[in-house]
Amino acid sequence: MKNILFVSSLTMLLLSCKQDKSKNEDLIENAAENTTSSIPIKRLSNIQSMVDAVYYEQIKNDESLTNFDEKFHSLQEDSRKMNQMYNDIVGKSDDYYSDAEIRAKGIKDSVLKKQIISLLKDSSIKYNVKVEKLKELKNQININHYKLYGFYDAFKIRKTLPEIEKYQNAHPLKTDSLDNFIKKQNALLSELNKLK
Repeated sequence: MKNILFVSSLTMLLLSCKQDKSKNEDLIENAAENTTSSIPIKRLSNIQSMVDAVYYEQIKNDESLTNFDEKFHSLQEDSRKMNQMYNDIVGKSDDYYSDAEIRAKGIKDSVLKKQIISLLKDSSIKYNVKVEKLKELKNQININHYKLYGFYDAFKIRKTLPEIEKYQNAHPLKTDSLDNFIKKQNALLSELNKLK
């Protein structure tokens, strides 16, 4: 008898939940009012950061900002390529000197061995002087690279902050909708407690 009562109560509960589903959807839909914003923020990609998503929505119809954005990213890509090229040149040269030193030490003729090691040392010293200057320039490129990103991020935040504030103002949550939703949750909890 208890099982029949439990099953019938559960069935009635599920049926009432289905009937309330449309009411719940209305409740959720009405939780935000004045849902107009110049940028459709709710449709922006989840893959992209929100700052970038709002920024790119804002600039897509602004040719000068779109061109600036392309110029910025092109320069940053060139910076990456310069670093890669520098690392490749230095890496190959370092590998050469390391390999040549191992081979020179393997020469059996002591006079020839001494001459070759001396040649390598002189060349390596000259090369290291060049590399020190290159390192200074590379460090400056890296500093500028990160500085540019910092300033560009600051620009994007300044540009997009008013838009997100407009979005927030256009989508205020109504507390009465939340209160009503909590009442529905509490009513369901109460019904579940009675089903013990």
